[in-house]
Amino acid sequence: MVVGFEKAVSATKSVISSAKKTPTTLSSDSVINFARGDPTIYESYWRKLGDRCTMVISGNDLMSYFSDPGNLCWFLMPELDHAIRKLHCVVGNAVADDDRFIVVGTGSTQLFQALLYALSSPDEPEPTSVVAAAPFYSSYPEETEFLCSGLYKWAGDAYSFDKDGPYIEVVTSPNNPDGAIREAVVNREGGELIHDLAYYWPQYTPITGRADYDVMLFTFSKATGRAGSRIGWAIVKDKETATKMVKFIELSSIGVSKESQLRAAKILGVISDDYQNSGPNKEEKFFEYGQRLMSERWEKLREVVKRNGIFTLPQYSQDYCNFSGKYTDSNPGSAP
Repeated sequence: MVVGFEKAVSATKSVISSAKKTPTTLSSDSVINFARGDPTIYESYWRKLGDRCTMVISGNDLMSYFSDPGNLCWFLMPELDHAIRKLHCVVGNAVADDDRFIVVGTGSTQLFQALLYALSSPDEPEPTSVVAAAPFYSSYPEETEFLCSGLYKWAGDAYSFDKDGPYIEVVTSPNNPDGAIREAVVNREGGELIHDLAYYWPQYTPITGRADYDVMLFTFSKATGRAGSRIGWAIVKDKETATKMVKFIELSSIGVSKESQLRAAKILGVISDDYQNSGPNKEEKFFEYGQRLMSERWEKLREVVKRNGIFTLPQYSQDYCNFSGKYTDSNPGSAP
């Protein structure tokens, strides 16, 4: 997200006058912290919906480990499976047809590690290299190295990667932190791709087509602003890859919270229903609200940056959004 924006604006306003005189100097107590994001900016939207997002769970509900024993991802609640596929169909940002496997995780962080496990081979003489094109999400190296796995290791910038052998490239599009639309860089035999599409939603970027990659990661927090539920999902083409991911999650957490899954299913369902049942007198719907809010925040940020004469921000061109049916701007969820 555009992290700590209100505090950043307040801090910068306090030094605007001095910045005009000495544009290369900030006072020692001025801090703009972009290290962590907390997407609570959508709170006002969800508050106005009132009881539409309310759900009641009885004391004897959801007691079993199993959500859907007949599903490859046996801990995925059927309600969430349906809600995910429905929303992707409504938005048109990813292929999530019935021939694709949905794997749910405790946020996309767990799914990322599950994918590193699933896409690496224990038969290789040395760990599989994991790369991403710079600038990349700052947590990728730490998440890759955290388990000290012998199956894979962080190998840095995809642009400078020249090692032979198998590799895994993480393609984040729109990219975190710069919002750029990305494609794979290495493009060599023996490689596996993880497409992290956390920000490929209409409030952040024009939806130009249905993404159709072997593995695609999404997260409830970026899609709806609900980071506290800790829900992410992967759309996977290959059954063996999905099976290995499920095994990783089974061994690391024995599934994913059913309460969180039902909460996510409820919220995603409300969003989809508003678009499918919209009429001429309907109030502003979620993605329009999010796009307007992000646009306003970027406009304020650009104004502050322009006035202080110290920082610069990239310019993003408009593109046609299939979801909205018009040309829209990119409003990245993170500020580079």
